[in-house]
Amino acid sequence: MQQNRATALAMTVSNSVRRLFRVPDDEPNVLVAQARALSRQVPILHTILSLDAMGVAYTHYGVAPDGLTILPLAVLLSVCAGRVLIWSRTNHHAIGPEEALRRLRGTNRLAAILGSGFAIWAILLTRYGDAATNLHVLYFLSITMIACISCLTHLRTATLIVSALAVPASAYFLVIGAPVVRAAALNYVGVVVVLLFMQSVYYRDFRRLTRLTGENHALAHTDPLTGLPNRRSFFAELEQAIAAAGTAETRFAIGLIDLDGFKPVNDTLGHLAGDAVLCEVGRRLQDAVGAAGVVARLGGDEFGLILHGWPDLDTLGRTLCTILKQPYALRDTTARIGASIGFACFPETARTAEMLVERADHTLYHAKTHAPGTAACFAFEHENRMHRQAQVEQALRRADLAAEFHLLFQPIVDVVAGRVQAYEALARWNSPTLGSVSPVDFIVVAERTGLIHDLSLALLRKALAAMASWPEHVALSFNLSAYDLAAAEGIATITALIAESGIVPERIVFEVTETGLMRDLVDAGRSLGALRALGVGIALDDFGTGYSSLGYVHRLPISELKIDRSFVTDICSDAASRNIIHSILDLARNLRLLCVVEGVETEAQMLHLRAAGCRYMQGYLFQKPMPAAAIAAFEAGFALPQPQGEDRIAAAA
Repeated sequence: MQQNRATALAMTVSNSVRRLFRVPDDEPNVLVAQARALSRQVPILHTILSLDAMGVAYTHYGVAPDGLTILPLAVLLSVCAGRVLIWSRTNHHAIGPEEALRRLRGTNRLAAILGSGFAIWAILLTRYGDAATNLHVLYFLSITMIACISCLTHLRTATLIVSALAVPASAYFLVIGAPVVRAAALNYVGVVVVLLFMQSVYYRDFRRLTRLTGENHALAHTDPLTGLPNRRSFFAELEQAIAAAGTAETRFAIGLIDLDGFKPVNDTLGHLAGDAVLCEVGRRLQDAVGAAGVVARLGGDEFGLILHGWPDLDTLGRTLCTILKQPYALRDTTARIGASIGFACFPETARTAEMLVERADHTLYHAKTHAPGTAACFAFEHENRMHRQAQVEQALRRADLAAEFHLLFQPIVDVVAGRVQAYEALARWNSPTLGSVSPVDFIVVAERTGLIHDLSLALLRKALAAMASWPEHVALSFNLSAYDLAAAEGIATITALIAESGIVPERIVFEVTETGLMRDLVDAGRSLGALRALGVGIALDDFGTGYSSLGYVHRLPISELKIDRSFVTDICSDAASRNIIHSILDLARNLRLLCVVEGVETEAQMLHLRAAGCRYMQGYLFQKPMPAAAIAAFEAGFALPQPQGEDRIAAAA
């Protein structure tokens, strides 16, 4: 029984001693910080040791045998030179926790070997000297010990090993030394004890500071909501990926993801629901990308990807879009959103972080504008488009909006009464430098640069001035951008313009797109409410092509629906198109909303729509967009197209 207790006690003591002299590996950040500090201090330590060893060898040269002075000195100098070289290289590149642990444990082993070697060499030299040379040897050990503890202060285990080796050396000098040597030995022991205490305090503070630095670094580089790397971390990772790929001549890709339909979730279900969706998006992206890349949240509902290697971007893009479209189960309901993605590849697309992100962002915007819910990869045609948009932007910033922009007007016809119900104002731009610029080009740039509001106000002034000569029953339909609805001061300016014009507000209809409303449903609803209270009408343009049109009709002060032209194109031959239009017309009637069908180009389409109960139509069948000066003549000679026999037969069928 007593033997078992003794064995257990011995094992406990042995484990405690082993832990005391073993480098702990439970804090990776501390390991890296220790290695980084030693990379600067170890070369200094070995330089001091080499100089001290040469001094001792010099005083004993000719007194002690050459084999005890020259040979140990040569070995110690060689080892020190090698260690200086190794640690100097460490100072020039980043190391990870595993390499740091390996180097620190190597330093522990070498501390034991060199410490023992120096102590044994010093004790052997005392056999050939007198009290003065022995005092020099003790001085050599003291300086060596002070240098070791000072330079290894970030590695507590190494200082403990070196200090433990000082015990037998001190005891030796206390036993055999002269009185002055014994006094110096006692002084040596006192210095070691004080240094160990100071090192203990410093090392404790060093670890605490390293932990705090690590925590601050994590806070600065981590998105607090999703736990993903944040924008700063994404760009740091991107710079590292570019450096590594440039050195190894490898390739990688980045992706920018923007969620479609997230704002309505935030606005209708609340920010807690929106946060839950963002966290789930981050989890799904991480599961899909795995160890093959980095997923970061760049801000708001935008995420970034760094994809190592050369993945199949088409397949990956479809996969990511599909998984992000899956329903999001919340506490009391289910949310649905989509995602648009833009990819850019290194080095084919660009060789700098700024250009990669810029081109991925351009591709994302292109996908979001032309095919929401899909992924696209930057191609050479995007380069031409970027160049064109840069030209448009510069010209737009310098443009005289009142002089260079003008309006064309397309009639919206009441086919029952046989008269024009309203005219839609369509913006056109003749730039002195670029010539005629398509609205598809300049509207996108104006929205992206924030110039759209000034442009809208300039065009609204022109439209209101043109209305002065119209019949009083004819209304104006004018398009507003999402950015026009975003700020209360913008709505106030629009209201002031209407008041100054003297036009009855009931003769004005503002068209808004579903995509625009998605940007911020709360602000849009507030702005539209203010306009509706003024008396103007609100039309929801491109109805049926977005994510949640019925929700907008229910929640917003909509007075009119405009059915997108895509449903009209095949109405004569496609039963599904006819059924959709019938459903929307029924919805409008039930909600007492006026309904306009766009894109009517043939008499047969008109007859089909009229048979379905549609009263208001717009399209090239009635008139192409025309300048304001042509409206009076058009009004005077307007008559509904009279379908001929084949069109009547097709419509009846």
